[in-house]
Amino acid sequence: MLRKYLWIALRRVAVSLLCGGAFYLVWMAIFLFATKLDNAVVEGLLWILAPVVTAAGFATGIVLFDRLVIATKHRFFPVLLWPLVGCAAGAGVVYWFGPMLIVFGMLVAGTASIALREVLALKGMRAKR
Repeated sequence: MLRKYLWIALRRVAVSLLCGGAFYLVWMAIFLFATKLDNAVVEGLLWILAPVVTAAGFATGIVLFDRLVIATKHRFFPVLLWPLVGCAAGAGVVYWFGPMLIVFGMLVAGTASIALREVLALKGMRAKR
């Protein structure tokens, strides 16, 4: 049972990371287009939205995986809280080393938050036994 759950959790985290990266790439394309507008308000808003969009990608990956592979339904917003905290923290820490490096902080911390969610879910399953 444990081996099966670990395999599912690993795949869930991988799909979540892929979706988080894809959402970040979409955000980056929009951001690069917006820089040509030379509007500081739009650019500032987009910087603030970067962790939110990336976290939405992580959460979308989990929800899609669970609906397609496991046939369970999670609500989106409770799942979103985990990667949102991770992505915001990752972006906040790495921003001071260079704003364009936030992708690394968000992807690492977002993945870590999803992995932590999976570990806590496993502990919850074991406690129910």
